Amino acid sequence: MTPRRLSDIERLAWLRLARTETVGPVAFDHLLQRFGSPERALAALPDLARRAGRAGPLRPPSPDEIQRELDSGDRLGARLICACEPDFPHRLAALDPPPPVLWALGRAELLPQPSLAIVGARIASAGGQRFARQLATELGRHGYVVVSGLARGVDGAAHEGSLATGTVAVLGGGVSDIYPPEHDRLHAAIAEKGCVVSESAPDRRAIAKDFPRRNRIISGLSLGVVVVEAELKSGSLITARLAAEQGRDVFAVPGSPLDPRAKGPNDLIRQGAILCEGVEDILRALSGQTHLRERERTYDPDEPADLDHDALREEIARLLSPTPVSRDELVRATKAPTSAVMAALVELALAERAELLPGGLVAGFGG
Repeated sequence: MTPRRLSDIERLAWLRLARTETVGPVAFDHLLQRFGSPERALAALPDLARRAGRAGPLRPPSPDEIQRELDSGDRLGARLICACEPDFPHRLAALDPPPPVLWALGRAELLPQPSLAIVGARIASAGGQRFARQLATELGRHGYVVVSGLARGVDGAAHEGSLATGTVAVLGGGVSDIYPPEHDRLHAAIAEKGCVVSESAPDRRAIAKDFPRRNRIISGLSLGVVVVEAELKSGSLITARLAAEQGRDVFAVPGSPLDPRAKGPNDLIRQGAILCEGVEDILRALSGQTHLRERERTYDPDEPADLDHDALREEIARLLSPTPVSRDELVRATKAPTSAVMAALVELALAERAELLPGGLVAGFGG
């Protein structure tokens, strides 16, 4: 997609499509490629959902609802950046698929700069917080922006250490959703000196399902992710996994086997993460990196003239189960063109009969 600035009318349609129920980043990306514009995709949505068996009508949010979101961002002084626009962060644009939109409060010019994420335990040790704070300070001195999630513990320490040199806080809720509440002053400082970002509407309050999406943006903005302390079921390990899937470096700070918070980083090292005992380990690993190439998005419209799309969609529905399967596996199972399989999956998702997941996976809802 060639970067271009959207008009106000195009921006409203883009955001309407992005905020439509059941249209996540995967479906948004496909619909945009298939129909060429958000306006045409919006016009096609009701028929696509009905054809796939959706019980009730699929209604995108009204222009007035979207205008209220835009007005809310304006009141905060936040900027909406759409994925097709030239100032959308290029590392996020390289994701497959990227988030359709990003709200930015503060210095949005920090987003495309070289950056590292520092994440870790919310109930972090004093030593872990000290390490994260010092590492963030040293990375800033070497010209890197530090990205984290504004959570308690390691996240907060990383932001504090990099506030003077450049830090980005990625939130699960909107850019005005301060969580935890005791980070209100830190949030205000980052909004002034750094940047607060979210793909959610500016005044949205975070719920549990927002945090995996938040973690994907943390890793997606960054050249690599440093995990300081994390238990084995920590969200920080999800961020590390997402970083690896995105082709980013994963660094782990080793710790005592007697501390449960060291189990996550130590396990990452066993799996091949780069051991990090200080900034030198990160600089050494990054010195061999070139730029991350943006993905080439292709959409192949060539399909057999006699392809029965309705039959293919129902065949795919029968193949799906609550256990995620790769889209490539469905292509092999059906022997159908990739573009036709993707179109069927999006229609099933619009009908709430399938869920499109990051990493090329899809799940059914059973029944």
